[in-house]
Amino acid sequence: MSQADALVVQLPEEERPTKWYNIQADLPEPLPPPRDPETGPSRIKALPELLLAECLRQENSTERWIEIPPEIQDLYRQAGRPRPLIRARRLEQRLGTPARLYYKAEFYSPTGSHKVNTALAQAWYAKREGYERLTTETGAGQWGTALAYAASLVGLKTTIYWVRAVHDWKLQRRQFMKLYGATVHASPSPETSVGRALLKEHPAHPGSLGIAVSEGLEDARRDEKAIYCLGSVLNHVLLHQTVIGLETQRQFEHVGEYPDLMISCLGGGSNFGGFTLPFLADAIRGKDIQFIAAQSAAAPNLQGEYRYDFADHAELTPMLKMYTLGHRAEMQPVRGDGLRYHGCSPILSLLRHRGLIDTIAYPADERHVFERARMFVQSEGFLPAPESAYGIACAIDEALKAKEDREKKVIAFNVSGHGFMDMEGYAQVLGL
Repeated sequence: MSQADALVVQLPEEERPTKWYNIQADLPEPLPPPRDPETGPSRIKALPELLLAECLRQENSTERWIEIPPEIQDLYRQAGRPRPLIRARRLEQRLGTPARLYYKAEFYSPTGSHKVNTALAQAWYAKREGYERLTTETGAGQWGTALAYAASLVGLKTTIYWVRAVHDWKLQRRQFMKLYGATVHASPSPETSVGRALLKEHPAHPGSLGIAVSEGLEDARRDEKAIYCLGSVLNHVLLHQTVIGLETQRQFEHVGEYPDLMISCLGGGSNFGGFTLPFLADAIRGKDIQFIAAQSAAAPNLQGEYRYDFADHAELTPMLKMYTLGHRAEMQPVRGDGLRYHGCSPILSLLRHRGLIDTIAYPADERHVFERARMFVQSEGFLPAPESAYGIACAIDEALKAKEDREKKVIAFNVSGHGFMDMEGYAQVLGL
């Protein structure tokens, strides 16, 4: 068996990343800075009240490499890093494709998703800066669970505002967050002025990530011992997630391969960015590699407008230059609800604008996506999160195109989380 035929590619402990990669040092043009709206108080001047000091420093840094503190490295090791890269040979055989398929197993984490990579960093920095409580939003629930887990490890409290459309059907994940000691509110909630105003107009409002972000921010701003943490979109979040792509690069080196195509699902951009940014740096330098972001037609933000927009519903944040559907867009709830966000990471938006990232949006009924996920489960055995199923569907579709074209391309995709607490969604869509 050749190295490229290996089923599981493990990265030796001594080769694990000890620095995060910051693509701002290598972007083809400077990232457009945040901007204040024409009226009202300065959101930019308020940023030190909204974000951790170290995360704000990282947000604006153009250093290519940022050291991972030893304490966070220890937390990463405890959380199962490095994580394996797996050759999907059984799926290849089922599809009859000449393409070689590899997937990164980010579901091997204590909470079941890649979100712990930034949660552990942010929680550790918050503890060091003297905060006692973290506030945040969550869509699918993976980020809320990850932050609750990270906060519990370093000795902090957590308050989570969870998009109501998901909160109300994911009972086990809600219980999981509470097991870590978190306080969980369905969003919009009566806990904030933003939530109360929306509930007055629409008592059964399904919520959105933009609304939940506003509630998390409002909560943190009224408590000097609390700080808000974000799970996607911002530069420092993608920075922390680059451990995924850095590991993946070394793993491909071990098997003597290099991907022709990289695929992952995309909502705000944290897992897509973490997986692809080290490789996008190669593309910027001229390497021939394609990137596809798999999205839901309920929120195809990369097919929106590239312009300045707020990151939250209540306009508490600065305006970011990004692809957006509009910060108050109404978006149909889906089972892969972690993809239902109006805007995309400014870094990924710039790279999309420069033609380096392609996108596909799958129908909101999710039937095609979940059928592809079923094929993956029956071939590879792992149950993906509904969001991860979008990346899997795209990888399978591309592998079938390679079959038609008789192309022996290497396709890499990130399975960003497991779906053990999402079976009700699969059951409803697939009629199980």
